[in-house]
Amino acid sequence: MAATIPAEERLTNLIVALMATRIGLTKQQILDNVSGYRQRAEAGAKTDALEKMFERDKDQLRALGVRVETIGDAADPNDLREARYRIPQEEYDLPGDIAFSPAELAVLRLAGSVWSAESASADAQAGVRKIRAMGIDGDEPIIGFAPRITGRDAAFAPLQDAIERTRVVTFDYLKPGDERPQRRRLRPLALLDYEARWHIYGIDVDADAERTFLLSRIVGAVKVTAQSFDPALREGAGERALAGLEEVAATHSALLEVEPGTEAALRLGRRATPAVQGIHLPYVDRDILADELASYGPEVRVVEPAELRDAVVARLQGVFEAHATEGEHA
Repeated sequence: MAATIPAEERLTNLIVALMATRIGLTKQQILDNVSGYRQRAEAGAKTDALEKMFERDKDQLRALGVRVETIGDAADPNDLREARYRIPQEEYDLPGDIAFSPAELAVLRLAGSVWSAESASADAQAGVRKIRAMGIDGDEPIIGFAPRITGRDAAFAPLQDAIERTRVVTFDYLKPGDERPQRRRLRPLALLDYEARWHIYGIDVDADAERTFLLSRIVGAVKVTAQSFDPALREGAGERALAGLEEVAATHSALLEVEPGTEAALRLGRRATPAVQGIHLPYVDRDILADELASYGPEVRVVEPAELRDAVVARLQGVFEAHATEGEHA
């Protein structure tokens, strides 16, 4: 069975691929390598169906104001059998005299990941597209077809409400390896998007210490209590949370071997530094990174640390066993 890749994620992957190439990609290269098409091809989808999907996706991107350029044969521009496609980056470059601080870029990135096409004007959408081309990782949510945060993390809305009202919240939190979730009481101070995942930062009431939690690991509903806290605690909370996550990432690094020209090379390369044997990739959470690396399949191999490699292998083995079981009952 083909992996279920949401349409908005497939469009995001397509934009990332087309903006990352100067010479363009052929239709076959796109169908073979871009996530969303590749899984369907591997599951046996017919080439005609995939090509029609690609044509629809191109039309949708153009409707959103993203120009997809078609490059034909120089000797015969009308011959599109081996045409290449790209999104010209120069159209999204800001003037050289405009610069943003890291804090300003973080705010713009956060805003761009939350807005929808309906809530922003055409000028605003074009502005965010230009900002995305400045060096912010291209695989982050892009205006116009970003996944809606409320559908992905149900805890987001009540936590945001609690921050604005300075109210203590309670929730059940399940850490990897634990059989049961633990009840947490938190003074929520800031929500932040780090490595394309939402986190809540605040003061753990019981531990009387600052803590950061992944929204995706919150189990069940978040309860906003009547207990309030000093609004002054929110000042600078976002910066402290970001600094804490970056400090953790600086002390954890994975050595990876990545197949050149693949989606894994494109996405991981933007967050990594070159090494003699592959790339060094900093990370915050081993289990989250293992999930991501396993999704690339044979495109990436973990050299070290061993515990990360074991975690990726365990996930791939689980997928293999699940498919084997499906085949037995087919």
